[in-house]
Amino acid sequence: MMAPAAKLHHIAFVVCSIREAAGRFTRILSGVWDGRIVNIPEQAVWVSFVHRITPGEPLLELVQPVDAQSPVAAFLKRGGGLHHLCYEVEDLQAEIECAGSEGSIVVQKPVPAAAFGDRRVAWVFTRDRLLLEYLERQGGLSHPRLGTARSTGGSD
Repeated sequence: MMAPAAKLHHIAFVVCSIREAAGRFTRILSGVWDGRIVNIPEQAVWVSFVHRITPGEPLLELVQPVDAQSPVAAFLKRGGGLHHLCYEVEDLQAEIECAGSEGSIVVQKPVPAAAFGDRRVAWVFTRDRLLLEYLERQGGLSHPRLGTARSTGGSD
């Protein structure tokens, strides 16, 4: 059982092209996209975030594989789409232990995440085949700090 203080931070979609998908999602969701696309070499992906105009709502993360060897490339070949949910949590280790006690498998132990100012993230796969990312809450920062990652004007 997830801690009550856990907050849905973002919903991630795997897409063929961040640039093309960002335009569609901003229109559909009445969102805002700043055009920043960040390379996350540890995961072999490019990521970008669409923000809703209403403050406090979850972000939409667009994930694009860097190449055919990217861990999400096979997912994209099967059609892409909804990939994972990310929850911002107070106690990352407690969430991992709780998930494990419910039968979830830890697929990535806590590591710093460049897209979030090096706050730590961990990944678990639930018994119901849901991929969850836990983002450690730190200093009240709840939105990505893309400037701290390897940012580029685009990958397409």
